[in-house]
Amino acid sequence: MYIKQIMDAPRKPFWKKPSKHPGSIKPVYGAQHPPMVTSNRSLLSSPRKDKTKKRNSFTEFAHTTEDAWDAGDDELCTLSDVRISSTEAESAALTVLDNHRTSRGGARSRGNSQELDDDPVEEDLNSRGNASPISLNASSGPGVGVRLNPVPFRHIPVYKRLMDKDLDREVAKLEKFKSLLASSSVNLEELRELSWSGIPQAVRATTWRLLSGYLPANVDRRSGTLDRKRAEYFGFINQYYDTRHSDIHQDTYRQIHIDIPRMNPLISLFQQEVVQEIFERVLYIWAIRHPASGYVQGINDLVTPFFVVFLSEAVDENVIVENFDVTRLHADTLRNIEADSYWCTTKLLDGIQDNYTFAQPGIQLKVNALHELVKRINAPLHIHLERHSVEYLQFAFRWMNNLLMREIPLRCTVRLWDTYQAEPEGFAMFHLYVCAALLLEFSRDILKEKDFQGIMLLLQNLPTAHWGNEEVSQLLAQAYQLKYMFADAPSHLSQKKQQVTILDMT
Repeated sequence: MYIKQIMDAPRKPFWKKPSKHPGSIKPVYGAQHPPMVTSNRSLLSSPRKDKTKKRNSFTEFAHTTEDAWDAGDDELCTLSDVRISSTEAESAALTVLDNHRTSRGGARSRGNSQELDDDPVEEDLNSRGNASPISLNASSGPGVGVRLNPVPFRHIPVYKRLMDKDLDREVAKLEKFKSLLASSSVNLEELRELSWSGIPQAVRATTWRLLSGYLPANVDRRSGTLDRKRAEYFGFINQYYDTRHSDIHQDTYRQIHIDIPRMNPLISLFQQEVVQEIFERVLYIWAIRHPASGYVQGINDLVTPFFVVFLSEAVDENVIVENFDVTRLHADTLRNIEADSYWCTTKLLDGIQDNYTFAQPGIQLKVNALHELVKRINAPLHIHLERHSVEYLQFAFRWMNNLLMREIPLRCTVRLWDTYQAEPEGFAMFHLYVCAALLLEFSRDILKEKDFQGIMLLLQNLPTAHWGNEEVSQLLAQAYQLKYMFADAPSHLSQKKQQVTILDMT
């Protein structure tokens, strides 16, 4: 009676134009599977309004509406000055549900559905004993019961699906590595191909030993080779290390002793006295056994990735190596890490030793090649550098001398060296294209700098602290494109025609 008095009162209509009936749902094709079928109108068409028909009262609308009240629709009761008690609103909603249950009681729900545990409307209906979902038949209107019908699956965020795919891919890749390494004689070409895109940490140490040529491919020979080479290294220690204070070698040892504490000063691992002593022995023995070059600043950085990778093999996978206390390891384990680091560094330097001989001609050749390469692939950048009197040797010398170890984080260097180990002449030639790709990566930032000082500050302090495997992979992909275009066409780099000036370092 109260509702009738309200509806008959000379007030503005309760449902304001152009609002539609509450609870009505627009037809959406494909919102339900299988698609709903209507007998009188198309699925994609909207019902036409009869403008001549008078608006029904609230009570009549409650009996003829096509959908149930939603739990959040109570707020619609206060759209105007009229207020309806929650008891009467609940009573009207239950009446609507009874009408649906009566008119569609014989129909069955289509499809296999899964209940939503977190749906407040369904929980509320279940608490009233109306646990059965609303079913559809041929006479149902478009979108009827979409909100109340269970959905077939729970939504999974995109990033979660991507993470799961990446995890599955890494697991599959690790299995391929283990299967390949377990063979009686490892196929090194297949191993290089698999390693190009990155090596899983669990097998990185063994893979690096194989790819560097330190460990034989035949599995039966590995144990004996490791024992022999490790014993040989410590034989060098006993033979040569005591000569470090002699007049002929004291300058070499002094320079090593000065450089090592400066190496990676922000990483606590390399500030430990035991680690610094290991590096002193490795570098001094290498310098004594390679008198053509001797020790040159920058070689100390090249031992770092090998030491970290072999140390990671000896500790738990979840341990942060950069903060690990090496005194917790057994003495024999540390000795093996030291010997393996020496031999792998030696194999690396054998391929780029002209970078460290007198006047370092290998580095100067690569810097000139970088100059010609950038001139051809990014003329505006090259002109910008020349306009502000920036010589390639001023910034690229360190890139070649330290193999970018001062330009990117250590974790990125390890990932970068995965590809260098897999690439033919990776440290000697492919590194050139990586340097070119790095220059292109920051070309926009370089072009924004308007003077010599700004350009040099940027090139010597590239913003790569946040880099990870994804950024390194993109850099390597760009470098591979450059190699594909220019490596087989050396005339493009004018290597045969250019006159390389060897600087007099005396």
